[in-house]
Amino acid sequence: MGPRALIDLSALAHNLRRARSAAPASRVIAVVKSNGYGHGVLRAAKGLAEADAFAVARVSEGIELRSAGIDKPIMVLGGARTAQELSDGSDSNLELMVHHHSQVTLLENHDSARPVTCWLKVDSGMHRLGFLPGEAETVWQRLSELPSVQGEVRLVTHMANADDISDNATIAQLERFNPVAERLGVQTSIANSASTLGWPNAHGDWVRPGIMLYGASPFLNGSAEQDGLRPVMTLETRLMAVNHLPEGSSIGYGGTWCCPEAMPVGVAAIGYGDGYPRHAPSGTPVLVNGKRVPLVGRVSMDMITLDLRSQPDTEVGDTVTLWGEGLPADEIARAAGTIAYELFCGVTRRVRFEEVDGQEH
Repeated sequence: MGPRALIDLSALAHNLRRARSAAPASRVIAVVKSNGYGHGVLRAAKGLAEADAFAVARVSEGIELRSAGIDKPIMVLGGARTAQELSDGSDSNLELMVHHHSQVTLLENHDSARPVTCWLKVDSGMHRLGFLPGEAETVWQRLSELPSVQGEVRLVTHMANADDISDNATIAQLERFNPVAERLGVQTSIANSASTLGWPNAHGDWVRPGIMLYGASPFLNGSAEQDGLRPVMTLETRLMAVNHLPEGSSIGYGGTWCCPEAMPVGVAAIGYGDGYPRHAPSGTPVLVNGKRVPLVGRVSMDMITLDLRSQPDTEVGDTVTLWGEGLPADEIARAAGTIAYELFCGVTRRVRFEEVDGQEH
């Protein structure tokens, strides 16, 4: 009776192929941080097995992949923060981002018998992490001379506004980053999902798609279907009650929604305790047996309530889909004032995950 998340491995593979088709001259680093964007990191890695490399946020996430037998290159986007993390990352053959002088100091003191592959982060305009273009070359030279650094130090940056094709901030970032890369003549990684699909000049040698791999659009008000993506996670549950209520009945906590007429109201076994967004307003679409009905009343910890007037023949036990196949996560996210990333990452551990291998369509 409880909710489950169906994870379509074939959709992951499809979305990876979409990234390759958008950036055919680049290699693909599949981003599987935050437990594979909430899909399960090992599940995601299985579905994305054809990627050239993986990226995670933290050393511990990279070690988890290595412990599962994954031997492809693994980039750690946050790099090592302590000497122990640097040592652990080296032992697991992780490729570490260097974005701060303190990390350069760690490498200077690292055992040169266990060298590390490094990516130098250039702050081209995001202004979170990285070295400004004016100092990046000096830091690159410093890293390149360290015996604890293995091979070529590559360059990486991150696009802040690529989700808006009309915003010239991406062009400005490229104009700051590209001269540094050209002078150093090294490999680069620039593009996130939005840049991979929408900014061909930002592809570089390695693209780093994330959210698009999981079947959500990376663009403002975008459509995954129009972007050629397939949903990976379908979150579903069952109706646990169908109540026939008189006109004027108030629904749920606070009585924020009242029945405008005598009507059937469904109760579905899912709530914010499972990761469904608490602030989803009345009118947010839900599928019951594949047909759209609106959410009514407040989302509770374990239950939501649904207006079933358009589906009067529904019964206890019928399938309720919250997002996924037939109902884009992007649409639910917009209704709830959030983004698909948060929906996916917010699914809690009491939801049962099941792998499926759907067919291309």
